[in-house]
Amino acid sequence: MAEIELKNLRKSYGALDVIKGVDLKIRKGEFMVFVGPSGCGKSTLLRLISGLEEITDGDLEFDHIRVNDHIPSKRGIAMVFQSYALYPHMTVFENMAFGMKLAKSSKEDMHARVTTAAEMLQIDHLLDRKPKALSGGQRQRVAIGRAIVRDPQVFLFDEPLSNLDAALRVQTRLEIAKLHHDMDGVTMIYVTHDQVEAMTLADRICVLRDGLVEQVGTPEELYDAPDSVFVAGFIGSPKMNLLTDGLAAAHNCSTYGIRPEHIEICKPSDGLWNGNVVHAENLGSDHYLFVDIGASDPLIVRRSGKQTTPIGTALGLHPQPGHAHRFDALDRAIR
Repeated sequence: MAEIELKNLRKSYGALDVIKGVDLKIRKGEFMVFVGPSGCGKSTLLRLISGLEEITDGDLEFDHIRVNDHIPSKRGIAMVFQSYALYPHMTVFENMAFGMKLAKSSKEDMHARVTTAAEMLQIDHLLDRKPKALSGGQRQRVAIGRAIVRDPQVFLFDEPLSNLDAALRVQTRLEIAKLHHDMDGVTMIYVTHDQVEAMTLADRICVLRDGLVEQVGTPEELYDAPDSVFVAGFIGSPKMNLLTDGLAAAHNCSTYGIRPEHIEICKPSDGLWNGNVVHAENLGSDHYLFVDIGASDPLIVRRSGKQTTPIGTALGLHPQPGHAHRFDALDRAIR
């Protein structure tokens, strides 16, 4: 495992600045997740760490050693892509052992390490098959296994689950979490646009916006104490309710935030806000109401369990004390 530090890291393509000065320290053995909207620079940042993209300016250090000019094979990293990148003419065993073969490892060492990785990922019964005979989830596990046998200091994952269906994403996500636990604290950096992946896998999350770091913290810190309106609206599904104009001014702020689970339903005459239900979603374990209170978007209210609320129902709503978030005119949190 390795400690990784980014010091004022920048990446430009001609006049286009993509990474605009990122400072970030990733601890040894940490599972760090990069999240952000499309085009924010998260995959580019991962490629700078891997050596697949050249750094324009700034320093990248592995264990306090500057590696800007080190080729990927000298950085002690292994990368897993969303496209699997398997050789179709090779068996699973040959795909997993390919890097070791190039390094001229012994047959005994290749067999031992490939077998161990395959057993860890529960694909040991597939070693003689070729990729075309595998499901998407199995192919992704082969790609992960190929990274494991290299025994890297750092694992880099670039949206590895985006090509899988919902059930396989859950299964493979659990396998990646178990992998991190079983591999004696190897450092992992993971890029995703999926909040569930970020919130369930990460030790810490780095939220990126327009080539800059917006906030870094544990999943709980980002969810409970967002530093900005951007983070408040990005972290959480469904997102935090963000009220502006007069609804926010009543609370002495420019934007007032409250999460769906922190809103109580009461009689219309007793509510801080009043409105009518315009949409309802039953998800089995949860029930979401979308209530028009005169804001730019309906207020989302979460209720536990399966319930039935007719469209048009008049409700009073009240935020739970201690759970509101206030932001100033610059969209920064008021503490």
